[in-house]
Amino acid sequence: MKRNAAIILFFLLSICQGRVSAEQVLTWKDCIREAQKNHPDLISAKEQVSRSVSGREITKSSLLPQVTADIGVTTSRPAGKSKNTNTYDYGVSGSQLLFDGTKTGQELRAASEDIQAAKESYRFTSSDVRLRLRTAFINLLKAQEMLNVTQDIYEIRRGNVQLISLRYESGLEHRGALLTAEANLAQAKLEIDRARRDLEVAQSQLNKELGRSEFVPMRAEGDFEVNMDKDKPDFADIAKDNPSVKKLSFYKNSALYGLKGAYANFAPTITARSTAGRTASHWPPKNSRWDAGVSLSWPLFEGGLKTAQLEQAKALYKQYEADERSARDAVIYTLEDTWAALQDNVESVGVEEKFLQATQVRSNIAEAQYSLGLMQFDNWTIIEDDLVQSKKSLLNARANALYAEANWIQAKGETLEYVD
Repeated sequence: MKRNAAIILFFLLSICQGRVSAEQVLTWKDCIREAQKNHPDLISAKEQVSRSVSGREITKSSLLPQVTADIGVTTSRPAGKSKNTNTYDYGVSGSQLLFDGTKTGQELRAASEDIQAAKESYRFTSSDVRLRLRTAFINLLKAQEMLNVTQDIYEIRRGNVQLISLRYESGLEHRGALLTAEANLAQAKLEIDRARRDLEVAQSQLNKELGRSEFVPMRAEGDFEVNMDKDKPDFADIAKDNPSVKKLSFYKNSALYGLKGAYANFAPTITARSTAGRTASHWPPKNSRWDAGVSLSWPLFEGGLKTAQLEQAKALYKQYEADERSARDAVIYTLEDTWAALQDNVESVGVEEKFLQATQVRSNIAEAQYSLGLMQFDNWTIIEDDLVQSKKSLLNARANALYAEANWIQAKGETLEYVD
């Protein structure tokens, strides 16, 4: 029997060891590197930048010569004739924009500003991804530690049941105390099961933020230390480099160039054109043809179209001007709010550490007094409950400090490249 039990135990340990070894251990830097390559939001933001670059090239193309080759055949029947006549021709034509009141030049400058805005939008996305990734990483760290805490609490509750059972069997404790201790033990077992489920959820969340398409069991490797400068920073100065503010600043500049282009839209357009080719009634055509000239176009009446476009451009510029100011004010407030929250949470960790130290000492003393009959169950169980709560409170305080640090870094607009 002993031999069979040993074999079964070895088998179970092998399974558990296999599960542990199958877990992928990830540091915070590992997560950053993987998310930079795979996160779909970052890929989408990069493509937005590429679209903006292509948009500028499309605008730029209208400033360059436009050359077209053509070849064709035309069939016609002149009046009074009974047979069709074919006309063959081929040639090359070209045009060059000479002047349009700087409209296209302003559009090109606006497109350049749109590229910069797209780059800032990428930075904003990267900052947002960093916050979500960091939150998922902290959640996994917390879930791992919470599982350890719940297991410690289970051992405390199990020891309490053993002690109370001895006293109950000796007639020194009533049945209500034993039932309460057993209920606390059942509660501790439930919290272990809940912590394991929370651990799986945290792993799934981190998988998502890493940009993975398949679930992989993992373990976060890190600590709960917070790195911060205690000196209060200049929030207005930090806000200037925030991507949400800079993005709107570039959009405002783009709208300004669009407004100048709307004014230039009232100017005439001058274009040089030239065509060279051959034509004849048979193939291949041998009769040469060419022409060259300059054309001027100046619409006189379009039903108020250009005036409406000008007013629209003015409104767009004023809108982005107001949006930029609003974003800057919001960022400054968020910076101050997250900075204060970071200070509060870091200080709370120190307080909770002192509470845990105090409750641990009280628990040790109370357990000794209770086992000697110098303390009643009701008083002892209150102290034990305080110890259990202090363990959880310290873990929550440490995790909250990391969350607050992540929110502060995101408020500054730091991207995934920001490792500290």
